[in-house]
Amino acid sequence: MPTQKLYVGAKLRSLRTRLGLTQKAFAAKLGISLPYLNQMENNNRPLSAAVLMGLAQDFGVDVTELSASDADRLVSDMREALADPLFAEVTPSLTDLRMAASNAPTLAHAFLELHRAYRQSHERLASLDEALGQQSAATASPWEEVRDFFHYIDNYVDAVDRAAEGFATRASGDLAVHTQGVLSDMGVTIRYAVGEGVRHYEPQTKTLTLSPEAAPETQRFQLLHQYALLGQEKLIGATLDLARFQSDTARDIAHIGMANYFAGAVLMPYTRFAEAARDTRHDLERLAIQFGASIEQIAHRLSTLQRPGAKGIPFFFARVDQAGTVTKRHSATRLQFARFGGACPLWNVHQAFETPGRFLRQLAETPDGARYIILARDVSKSGGAWGRPTRRYAVSLGCEVRHGASLVYADGLDLERDTAFQPIGISCRICERPNCHQRAVPPLERKLVVDPNRRGTLPYEVAR
Repeated sequence: MPTQKLYVGAKLRSLRTRLGLTQKAFAAKLGISLPYLNQMENNNRPLSAAVLMGLAQDFGVDVTELSASDADRLVSDMREALADPLFAEVTPSLTDLRMAASNAPTLAHAFLELHRAYRQSHERLASLDEALGQQSAATASPWEEVRDFFHYIDNYVDAVDRAAEGFATRASGDLAVHTQGVLSDMGVTIRYAVGEGVRHYEPQTKTLTLSPEAAPETQRFQLLHQYALLGQEKLIGATLDLARFQSDTARDIAHIGMANYFAGAVLMPYTRFAEAARDTRHDLERLAIQFGASIEQIAHRLSTLQRPGAKGIPFFFARVDQAGTVTKRHSATRLQFARFGGACPLWNVHQAFETPGRFLRQLAETPDGARYIILARDVSKSGGAWGRPTRRYAVSLGCEVRHGASLVYADGLDLERDTAFQPIGISCRICERPNCHQRAVPPLERKLVVDPNRRGTLPYEVAR
């Protein structure tokens, strides 16, 4: 497949501004003409190999940070928003969307916020929801606001990640015992009792209660989570201040998310985990044993290896419930997930519920021509006793096929045969494929042809 040209004018302009250089001075240091730099900053020309080398050698820039993943993510989100019937008569071309995402990313984010506010207001009116009047229609759903916050920072928080790595480095002996000792030094009493949930903390008495029925990795994670809330309060608070959430509820949700992030980063310290991932060729089971974590925690951590100068393979990660709803999502690849509605039914993550305890592999191709190796597995969680409900989820982890040599799950797969790749999309409402046998609803961006004298797989044809 041809190499994708790199149009990152906004990032180049931001770098120059951060360095305090004029266009003329920046061009001189890179050894290029002023008009050439101006064209690159305005995305009229892609970055050349010579400029990339100059940025790396003269300014110490990690060129992997100049990838177009942010723009791809914005384009995907805008396309889905523009599939709303509201825009039926004014749908911009893909070229226009790419230009907006590359040249004016702040404007693109503002458009997404505006559409989200419109959609929420419209849904409230349509359902006569009692929430109308209780929450401003212009205010984003706190859950979606937090999800988008992590989504657009590549699910990597450098200050929190490094603090967690420092904690892990200082830990001696068993991590759970060490964390218990740290909490004890802070005046926290730890007890184990059934019936108070997985974790319960009483601030007045400084008593932490954990469930003895929880798996050891869960208990360890909850200990670290509680330490993050108490021992890293200032760091997490400062990080949340920078995010500027629109509501206290969103901030509270993000606070929990940051504590979870810290706990996961302690269990799987960045440098050591990244090295182990490379050594095991990203074998989830071996990594789970080595780091005392669950399969879901390992898969999620692999998708966060985005530290500048030490990035891992760009993975996407998702967790899906039995209804096909994506409950967790992050993508460091070009593949993006549906913001609204269910995921593509051809995605192998849905089949994982039928084969518990097994890894499923899939070679898939998206409408933009990108090809992926996708791994899926169920992560059912027992209720811990007879009669308690089992929580059933499936997780998916994937990367582009060019990283196949670094992935143990690619062994034995024919990565060169075109027919080995199954066509998948993002969601039916924005999928461009005209002949998908699993299509649930027509694509909103395409016209339909309805012929009463013919019937194929679908009762209509998608105009090409």
